[in-house]
Amino acid sequence: MIEKFKTLFFVKSSLISLYLALTIPLPFISIEKLKIPSTIIFVLGLYLIINITSDYVETCSTKISYKSSFISKLLGKKNWEIFWKDIKLIKSLPTSQGSKVFYFNTSQDDNFLVPQRVENFEKLLLIVSSNTGIAINEISYISPLWTYKLLTILSVLMIIGELFAFLN
Repeated sequence: MIEKFKTLFFVKSSLISLYLALTIPLPFISIEKLKIPSTIIFVLGLYLIINITSDYVETCSTKISYKSSFISKLLGKKNWEIFWKDIKLIKSLPTSQGSKVFYFNTSQDDNFLVPQRVENFEKLLLIVSSNTGIAINEISYISPLWTYKLLTILSVLMIIGELFAFLN
């Protein structure tokens, strides 16, 4: 059975709301002859950020796959797929912020980043563990979910402040 794991809603909403908070004013404050181009660029940017945050992971009985959008591929993100039988271990590396990122290490010594920002992450980890036999006890989200929620709330407050300033 194929399982699909989309980008975590709070990750997606935080990035989109931050983009909106930073760019909504631009079409309104630009000079008259740049209003149309700045509006077009704003809409294009919104399309790009929505597209970039639409990557997902797919699992089935034989493999795990990472599928990125067309725009993500243009920006250098690659699709990958690994057969369960080829994963020999999951290794961790520390980040500069003090958390950990995890990599699938294959029998060919290739490393693929374990997607840590997907919905139903615990279910994904159970699927990985049951298909590889590797313990997943230490693996968690790359950063606490409250950070994405806080960024979304702050971005929405910025948007409300911008709308309030514009309307008055």
